[in-house]
Amino acid sequence: MRIEVPRPTTWVALTGFMGVGKTRIGRELAQELMLHFIDLDRYIERETGLSIPDIFRYLGEATFRRLEAEAVAEVASKPYLVVALGGGTFVNPENRRILLARGPVVALWASPETIYERVRRRPGKRPLLAGEAPLERIRKLLAEREAAYREAPIHASTDQRASREVVQEIIEKLWRWREAQGT
Repeated sequence: MRIEVPRPTTWVALTGFMGVGKTRIGRELAQELMLHFIDLDRYIERETGLSIPDIFRYLGEATFRRLEAEAVAEVASKPYLVVALGGGTFVNPENRRILLARGPVVALWASPETIYERVRRRPGKRPLLAGEAPLERIRKLLAEREAAYREAPIHASTDQRASREVVQEIIEKLWRWREAQGT
């Protein structure tokens, strides 16, 4: 049995730097669009039985990125889904190609200061920010990744905004994206 629900898309990915709100916005967006939700990092943890920090610590970033690419290919084949990507997922050109071919990708943005305030409470869960000067590290990584994030067709800022407001903006932009696709 199939029921048609009025929604702009049946699949969407959220990209952006760590701490911009991909998971929270993704959950709320999935609920509004009546879709399933997957956080890619949690998906990798379930599939491997290891936490992301442990994968980085014991197996290295290269192994994590390989596992991440495998997970992207898997979730891209699933229907009725909102997926929150890891902060570096969309930087990989092959991941980007797969995701952009699959459906709309929304880049979420926040200032380095906002990101730092959001992630500093859980430093152990953010292996790329371990060490000295995390705010400077955020600025550097954000600058390195910006060009990749800019390739997403839809953008929204989460700075000083309620998640509900951001979700409504994304839905409006998804409808416009769908119109532009001619579907």
